[in-house]
Order: sequence, then structure tokens, then C-alpha cells
Amino acid sequence: METQQRLAEQFEEERPQLSAVAYRMLGSLSEAEDAVQESWFRLSRADVSEVRNLAAWLTTVVSRVCLDMLRTRQSRREEPLDVHLPDPVVTAGDGMDPEAAALAGDSVGWALLVVLDTLAPAERLAFVLHDMFAVPFDDIAPIVERTPAATRKLASRARGRVAGRSTTVAPDLGRQRDAVEAFYAAAGNGDFDALLAVLDPDVVLRADTGAALAGAAKLRRGAKEVAAGAMLYRRPGAVNRPAVVAGAAGAVTYVDGKPVSVTAFTVTEGRITHIDILSDPVRLAALPLPPLP
Repeated sequence: METQQRLAEQFEEERPQLSAVAYRMLGSLSEAEDAVQESWFRLSRADVSEVRNLAAWLTTVVSRVCLDMLRTRQSRREEPLDVHLPDPVVTAGDGMDPEAAALAGDSVGWALLVVLDTLAPAERLAFVLHDMFAVPFDDIAPIVERTPAATRKLASRARGRVAGRSTTVAPDLGRQRDAVEAFYAAAGNGDFDALLAVLDPDVVLRADTGAALAGAAKLRRGAKEVAAGAMLYRRPGAVNRPAVVAGAAGAVTYVDGKPVSVTAFTVTEGRITHIDILSDPVRLAALPLPPLP
């Protein structure tokens, strides 16, 4: 009993790190929680008396679980989804609580999670473990059942897909917030020129509506098209509350007191390069969103 209690305590110490790994691997808060829970089940049934580094052992276990989940997900997906956004970590205002910060981290924006969703399972694992958590390729290789050299190539291919996608989150939330507020002010005032001024010429807007809003534009490219969409879809009575979404400045939009969308903005050099919107009511209902004040 004493040994099991000690294992439980050690596991809880590692839980934030394991959750962070699983979230980056899966892009789903509920699946990440399932993966972490499965790693506890495996720990509770295993003989780890000879394990010298329990943290590394647990990282390996949760990575294997995530890899299996990604492969199962890929085999079930017959056709690529039109637009699918990973689950965002959302907190109110301009700050993040410790648990949310551990999940989102400084380097994980929604735009990056979208790119990670396009990677093959083994590529994603190699990139996440090595580039985000500094796990050596020698330790990753057995998980993906490849040589260290081949594992290095997996991470390199993934890195090439990620590079140049404007996926990093600007470190200054205040500057991000300035751009976001300018966007909402221009949209609210119907000021097309002001919208163009805050949008990057090559801005990309992605909207994940789920099964709702059939026929609505879910992908827009270019400042003029995105600005036109912002003017078109202004919602009477909508209230936008500032939030930190996947580590970036964003907002939760409420209508009649109920959340109808979560939006994150990627801001580069003062201009918005990506706008990601989750408005699927089923998924919104499952997210831990801050209540309307």
C-alpha cells in the first residue's frame, strides 16, 4: 500500500508534464486526459522497482498511448475534414492559470496545433518529443520502432512542414491584444479600411463550425476576403470577452449569455496573420470556458 501511495504521489507530480505532452500530441483536451489516465493504469500495474527515471518512463508510456490513439484516429478518418481545429486552452482576461499555462506553454498556439494535425502520427511524435520537450532521438526511436537516424528524419520532415507557417505565438500579449481590439472595433463599426489596416495581406481565417452553419464559408484567405466576412457575420447582441486562447490573445463571444464561439488571433509585427474560430456548439459545450461576467 505504501509503495502504491508513493507511486500515486510521484504520478501526480508528473501529471502536468504528461498532460502537456498528450495535449500537443493529440490536440484534444478530453483525449489527452484519457491518455494520461491510461498511463496511470499502466503504472499501477507495472513493476517499476528497477526504473531509475520514472518521469522519463511515464513520458514514454503516455507517448505510446498517444501514438496508438493517433493511428486509430487516422485509420477511422475516411476523408479529410473541411476545417477541423484542435481543442484550445481558454482562460479569461490576459493571464493564464498555472494548469492552463502548463498545457498551452509559450510555444503552442492554435495555428501550430492545426499544422501538427496534418502530420503523420510518427512524425508528430518525433517532433513534439524532440523539439518541444528535448527528448533525445535515442529515446524516441524505440517508441516509433525506427532507428535514431530514421527518427531524426521524421522530426526533420515535421519541422519542414511547421517552418514558415506563422505558427509561433508573439510573446507580448499586450501588443497582440491591441491588434485584436482594433479588429473588433473596426468590425463593430463597419470600417472596412480599418480592418484592412490590421490584417496581414495574406491572412488566413479558419472556422470550425462542426455540423452547424452548413454552407457557410469555413476558410477565407487574404485581407479583403477576411474583412468582408467580418462585416458580413457581425452578430446583433454579441458580446466579445477578452481571453487567452491557446496562449494567444483571443475572445469568447457570447449571445444571450451563452458562448457561441472561441476565436484566437496570431499576430506578427502588429498585424493579424491567422484567425481561428471554433463555433461548433457540441464541442463548445464540452470545453471549460470562462463564464460571462
